[in-house]
Amino acid sequence: MDTPSAALPSPIAPSARGHGTAGLALAALGVVYGDIGTSPLYAVKEIFSPATGVPLQPDTIVGAVSVVFWLLMAVVTLKYVTLIMRASNHGEGGIMALLALAAGTAAGKPALRRRLLLAGTFGACLFYGDSVLTPAVSVMSAVEGLEVATPALKPWVLPLSAGILAALFLVQRHGTGTVGRFFGPVIVLWFAALAVVGVWQIAQAPQVLQALDPRHAWHFLATRGWGLFAAVGAVVLAITGAEALYADMGHFGARPIRLAWSLVVLPALALNYAGQGALLLRDPQAVANPFYLSFPPALLLPAVAVATAATIIASQAVISGAYSLTQQAVQLGLLPRMRIVHTSASERGQVYVPFVNWVLLAAVVLACFGFGSSSAMASAYGIAVTGTMLITTGLTWFVVRRAWGYPLWVSVPATALFIALDTLLFLSCSTKFVEGGWFPLALAALLLVAMTAWYRGREALSQAMRQDMLALPDFVRGTDLPAAVTRVDRTAVFLAAEPGIVPQALLHNMKHNLVLHRRNVVLTVRFLEEPSVPAARRVEVEDLGHGFWQVTASFGFMDTPDVPAALALCEPHGLPIDLFATSFFLSRETVVPRLGSGMARWRQNLFGAMSRNAGRAVDFFRIPSNAVIELGTRVQL
Repeated sequence: MDTPSAALPSPIAPSARGHGTAGLALAALGVVYGDIGTSPLYAVKEIFSPATGVPLQPDTIVGAVSVVFWLLMAVVTLKYVTLIMRASNHGEGGIMALLALAAGTAAGKPALRRRLLLAGTFGACLFYGDSVLTPAVSVMSAVEGLEVATPALKPWVLPLSAGILAALFLVQRHGTGTVGRFFGPVIVLWFAALAVVGVWQIAQAPQVLQALDPRHAWHFLATRGWGLFAAVGAVVLAITGAEALYADMGHFGARPIRLAWSLVVLPALALNYAGQGALLLRDPQAVANPFYLSFPPALLLPAVAVATAATIIASQAVISGAYSLTQQAVQLGLLPRMRIVHTSASERGQVYVPFVNWVLLAAVVLACFGFGSSSAMASAYGIAVTGTMLITTGLTWFVVRRAWGYPLWVSVPATALFIALDTLLFLSCSTKFVEGGWFPLALAALLLVAMTAWYRGREALSQAMRQDMLALPDFVRGTDLPAAVTRVDRTAVFLAAEPGIVPQALLHNMKHNLVLHRRNVVLTVRFLEEPSVPAARRVEVEDLGHGFWQVTASFGFMDTPDVPAALALCEPHGLPIDLFATSFFLSRETVVPRLGSGMARWRQNLFGAMSRNAGRAVDFFRIPSNAVIELGTRVQL
């Protein structure tokens, strides 16, 4: 299995490279920290919800704030900012870029490699669950501020939330580069509001600052008993979105992301959580919605407006990340080809996938009406996030120990603490499986089944076709023998899954048309386990003689597979190609299931259905449609 990529570069980011560190840090605020920055909307309320069993009294309030603060320090500052962001894959980050590094350490150990790839792919699948729940829970928690302002508006919260989310998905096809530049300033306003209202509340109950003492966090956890898991399952909502620091590293760079966290995000979050704790110390009744009740009544409606804008930004980053993940999964053979629209001529990361967009819209709206409130959705939210975090930490062990070569006495302490912490967080969220935690897990499991079926099916298809294939060098040496085959002008490009074999389309063209072109280019496109391939390494060209050329075009898992642009790079290698005098021949296989193939019948049928509905290679590889000839063939698995 090729390594899939969920580096999730943010397609909504403005041109990252070329800006100064301050500009990049500002842009990162809107993209990287939108999710974790909107967690104060619901985290404290959920910690003291009846489901957790945490009593609302001064020592537990201070203890809960202390746990939130030190969890932010341990998971975000120590784990991601200090350790994991060092694992750069050619400048890129994210769970699947990390997987590429980890899988590279398992060379010669196929069983270990398969397990790593399966775990990493499941982590990527969990992200789709996050892509559904983040917009739903974030926007709904923001709009719920209306019922705090006036209870008469409570019936309108759900339809208004669904309407905002529907509008957000409907505008995706226009691209987000234009509005993306405004995300940073809006999020700056949001974090400023978090900090100011937090300071205002702390000033009225400064005893909440005792939470800076980690002993209060320890006492809170130690006295929970079996209720520890329920309490931690709610506290974890404060760190949702932490994975984005690493995921967006390639677009902004590690330094701007670290600066934004240290100078803006962490102080604002710490002040706001402490402020909500201070409010609860003074007025326990404010537990109904401690975030909005922290604001003066006159500023409540403006706070709802800013919060809604901030949650839309947070949702946009996750939605765009789902498009990027889909593009990368397609390129790495984990999903069938589908229509991918590039919404910007200058930014390679800005893509829109219509199929994913409409599926996400349906899932998000169903989640809103199915769960009914942000509190109900919070039960399902944490399990996808903590699952991805646990897998990320596990992969980091292999990078630290094997790729970086650190000894055990360094590798174990560097990762064991975080693995233990992530395991606790995941198990705590798993206790809410029945209340909704099943939802992201079920979605991830379905996606994993589809991805593995597609990969296994493509593998079986290649094996079946390889049995009847001819070696390209042997074929070329005999091309001057058949007298009935006529050479015609123009250049023919035949796409082949593997180099060194004769494409089916070439054989069919000879069989039915009895012709060969003057120049025949056998082109193989491959995707490497690295984010981007520079132009100097894009193509490899080999002259086979008799008018035949073998060309291999390499792309990274974050590159756009543009075949015409790649062929233009063949000229320095002695193969100039005039696209206006070139025909592209493609094979389109019809899969015929059969018994005894080593692949379960249901997986064969699933693969066949996915194959029939796959997007056209013409669109995926950006080949001019008026220069394409497709020839079909039936293949038994």
